[in-house]
Amino acid sequence: MSRRHKEKTEQTVVQGMTLDAFSNQLFRLGFGSQAPIEATQYPLTRMTDNYALLNSLYRDNWVVQNVVDIIPADMLREWFGVNGEGIGPEEASALSRVFRKTLLRERLQNGLCWGRLYGGAAGLILIKGQEDLSKPLDLSAVLPGSYQGLYVLDRWSGINPDMELVSDPGDRDFNLPMWYNITDANGRTVTRVHHSRIVRFVGRDLPFLEKVAEMYWGESEIEALYEDVKKHDNVSHNIANLTFRANTDTMTVQNLDQLLSVGGTAQQKRFWETMQAISVVKSNFGLQLVNRDDQIQNTQYTFTGLKDVYDSMCLDLSGASRIPVTKLFGRSPAGMNATGESDLKNYYDYTDSLRESKLRPILERLLPVICMSALGYAPEDLDIQFPPLWTPTAKEVGEIARAKTQTVIEAFQAGLMDQGAAMAELKKLSDETGMFSSITDEAISAASGRTFQDVTSLKDPLAGIEEGDSVPFEIPVADSLTFDYKGQPREENGRFTFGKLGGKRKSSLKKRPESAKMSKAEARRVSSGILTDHPDYKPGAIHTYFYGPYCYDFRVNGPGEYTFYKKIPIVGREKELD
Repeated sequence: MSRRHKEKTEQTVVQGMTLDAFSNQLFRLGFGSQAPIEATQYPLTRMTDNYALLNSLYRDNWVVQNVVDIIPADMLREWFGVNGEGIGPEEASALSRVFRKTLLRERLQNGLCWGRLYGGAAGLILIKGQEDLSKPLDLSAVLPGSYQGLYVLDRWSGINPDMELVSDPGDRDFNLPMWYNITDANGRTVTRVHHSRIVRFVGRDLPFLEKVAEMYWGESEIEALYEDVKKHDNVSHNIANLTFRANTDTMTVQNLDQLLSVGGTAQQKRFWETMQAISVVKSNFGLQLVNRDDQIQNTQYTFTGLKDVYDSMCLDLSGASRIPVTKLFGRSPAGMNATGESDLKNYYDYTDSLRESKLRPILERLLPVICMSALGYAPEDLDIQFPPLWTPTAKEVGEIARAKTQTVIEAFQAGLMDQGAAMAELKKLSDETGMFSSITDEAISAASGRTFQDVTSLKDPLAGIEEGDSVPFEIPVADSLTFDYKGQPREENGRFTFGKLGGKRKSSLKKRPESAKMSKAEARRVSSGILTDHPDYKPGAIHTYFYGPYCYDFRVNGPGEYTFYKKIPIVGREKELD
């Protein structure tokens, strides 16, 4: 390539770069200008490789410790639940005993913490009787009681990935190291481990080439916020140092420059001894002595605005670490009516996403091994459930239970589900609301197929008449009435009789005043008695029923539904029938 052609090509490239960005050379703004902001650079440092610096930060800086430790602790705070075919209370209790015996919670928290600090860590699944770790893990070869826990190593202290990668796309470790080498303190390989026996704890995910540069681990959480840590610490230390200058005394001394420049050594010594004596007198007695022509001025430093600067540094650290200020720094929410609930809810949402992306793959590899050791089998439908991190108050739980229960009831009343399905939905709410856990599967099965109409047909005989409403009684035109009531006497031949009423039945009733009324409660009691004694009454028929001291004339509308026309005391009825 000729020199002229090369210069033309370089000019084209520069022009192309210039045209792709904002630039205002006159005001020194944008690309190519001499503004200070355009001198900013972002060199690739890869601080994750600086093992000594990460150790120093974690041991010395409490903010870094919180950034590393808080999220793993919250990921495991509510633990997890195990569901699957054959996993009942006894099986769950057996698994819990293995968790406690092998310190699973502690091992997982250590792995998550070292993964966040160093960018990567690994846990070796220890199985008694399986000495050759280079072979793939075979679940069928895991004997009862053989699981012995996790052996956690960070990326700098004993475990190194091999360069050969998993080539099977169906493997969950696809495109990750096939083997891991366990080394001793001198760096010598002790054993070679197949990837199926390793659970990985990885820091922040990286693009593929950067992941390769980090030996297929991730990025340390500290690398992303290292600059913010430095700013926070510097501002904090400067504020602390300013307190020593909060109250400064300034003394005006005549001819001080001549004393220090041309004065003799003895004269300068006497001057410093005089100043020291003045300082001692002031410190001990609060009294200061000066010459008549000397002057002392007291200057007090005001810290106005420093809190806002420090809070800004804290907010930057909080945003970089994705942990709320209230949790990272242990501070109460600031501002009027501030509760910090919204920040915590957002934080718990983020922690939930980490439980799904980071913790679930680890447990899905580990739990089948633990089940084989503790139970003798691993359910094929083994499922892991993470309880919610946000714990509502008792008032919030009551409101949630009320709203969700009302929704189920409305769906049941609308005919969208039967009673069994409604009871099943309520039982599902027991974990969330602490209610309805006593609903048994037998009760749900017995109520299956019953609609809202089936359940309420025997509960509302007056078809919606409210409590306290009165039922007007009319005299029907009826040629045939049936008289019977509880405890009705019989004649010697067993035939029912009216007792005191006696006489023959009349084909019609004498007209009674139509102003007779009956409350809903009384109507409900009488209706219940009619339905109990005469469940086979056909709709449309007119009957008479004796209940207590009264006689009731009514028409049958349906099972448990009646229209009452007349209510007469039994003595009055006796006169009418005569």
